[in-house]
Amino acid sequence: MNDIKCPNCKKIFKVDEAGFADILKQVRDHQFEEELNERIKIAEKEKENAVKLAEANVKNAMQVKLAKKDRELTEIKAANKQELVELLAKKESEIADMRSKITNVQAEKKMAVTQAVNSVEKERDDLKVKLQSKEQEIELKAVSLKEKYENELKSKDEMIEYYKDMKLKLSTKMIGETLEQHCENEFNKLRATAFENAYFEKDNDSKTGSKGDYIYRETDKAGNEVISIMFEMKNEGDKTATKHKNEDFLGKLDKDRKEKKCEYAVLVSLLEPENDLYNNGIVDVSYKYPKMYVIRPQFFIPIITLLRNAALNSLRYKAELALVKNQNIDITNFEDKINRFKEGFAKNYDLASRKFNTAIEEIDKTINHLQKTKSALLSSENNLRLANNKAKDLTIKKLTRANPTMKTKFAQLANNKIKKSD
Repeated sequence: MNDIKCPNCKKIFKVDEAGFADILKQVRDHQFEEELNERIKIAEKEKENAVKLAEANVKNAMQVKLAKKDRELTEIKAANKQELVELLAKKESEIADMRSKITNVQAEKKMAVTQAVNSVEKERDDLKVKLQSKEQEIELKAVSLKEKYENELKSKDEMIEYYKDMKLKLSTKMIGETLEQHCENEFNKLRATAFENAYFEKDNDSKTGSKGDYIYRETDKAGNEVISIMFEMKNEGDKTATKHKNEDFLGKLDKDRKEKKCEYAVLVSLLEPENDLYNNGIVDVSYKYPKMYVIRPQFFIPIITLLRNAALNSLRYKAELALVKNQNIDITNFEDKINRFKEGFAKNYDLASRKFNTAIEEIDKTINHLQKTKSALLSSENNLRLANNKAKDLTIKKLTRANPTMKTKFAQLANNKIKKSD
């Protein structure tokens, strides 16, 4: 046991060895900590003094170096002052030259821009004048075309009103008679000048039990028949109870054509007024009855002219063929070539007819379809020209080109002519 005296109260305590060792350890640790803190403070103060000293040394060294640099800079400035002055003068001269060039370029650029603007303005004014002139020209053409087609439309409207009014006033029989009279009057207007050798009269022969309305026949100056057409005119009033169709009369018309030995049959009809098929122009119904057409009254003269021109073109070939037959020449290939020619001509005619119908339809629709109508008319004219060229280009020699018998006969005819001339 150890005795320990309290320094404050002076009281003595009894402490065993373990407690005494513990108290001693606490005392020692406290002293060690105080000494350690004191040493740390001393070390920090020494460190601070060392830093201050180092800073002072660096500052002095820098001041020395700065003083040296100032002396060197002063020497360089003194040495290069004249060179800098000369260089500065040279640069100022160059700057002045550049400013002068820039001024000149700006002046040239301004002049070029002014000239370009003037040129563009002049070109714009010229184009404006041309445009105004073109617009005036287009307006004049548009006004002219508008007036033209307005007059045509007015004329058609007047004709429609005329027929409507006429239908309301006349009976069914009188309407039919008036249509016949209309066609006869239209033909008689041109009979003296265009149809000098033509026969066009009513068909009054009913020996076979049936008759058509009119028969058209035309012969050449030698009396050879060129073409023959059986015409039937049909119409009925708007208030007629029973409405007929064009097809109702085609069978009878074909029978009349055959009995009266006519080449073509044409139904001139005002039936089915709302049917676009018949309103568009000449309708070829040869797929039902051979060489038969249905037309409106306004196509009465055109259908005669088309069929007549086709017949006239083939007339001389018929005459030559008859001559060959009379001379007992072998014509094995003649009929085939004639048929091919007729088929080619019929094809061109059919195409021309369809184009013609298209043109009529486009004209009746609106003025805006002028270009399409023009194309159709041009195409129709071209096909008619091709058909006419085929007709003109067809000769007896071409027809007999592949026939040795024909070549021999023509050679004999040529020799006979030479002998006669000798």
